[in-house]
Amino acid sequence: MSAINHRKIKKSNNYKSYFIVAGILASIGLALVAYLMFYVAPAETLETVKIVAITSNGCIGETLDGYAVNIGTCNGEPGDDISALVDQKLKERAALMNPTN
Repeated sequence: MSAINHRKIKKSNNYKSYFIVAGILASIGLALVAYLMFYVAPAETLETVKIVAITSNGCIGETLDGYAVNIGTCNGEPGDDISALVDQKLKERAALMNPTN
């Protein structure tokens, strides 16, 4: 007997584990894309808002249901009612952070 092992070591390419890892990474990526599409992307609707203030960042308006929103640049004075795009998800987050009860 010698100290050197003369048996041939069989090298097998285990592609099954590569497919499992690729599947896990793909599902994580798909979950992140779904999160970005449904929870982070804005859902803007056209609403009537009353201009409260004009700042350097744009006009601040108050929606009919009482939420203050930045509507960007506008042509109006405080007290005017205008139509502007308002992010509904931003209003939902504001309601969660500031409960009225």
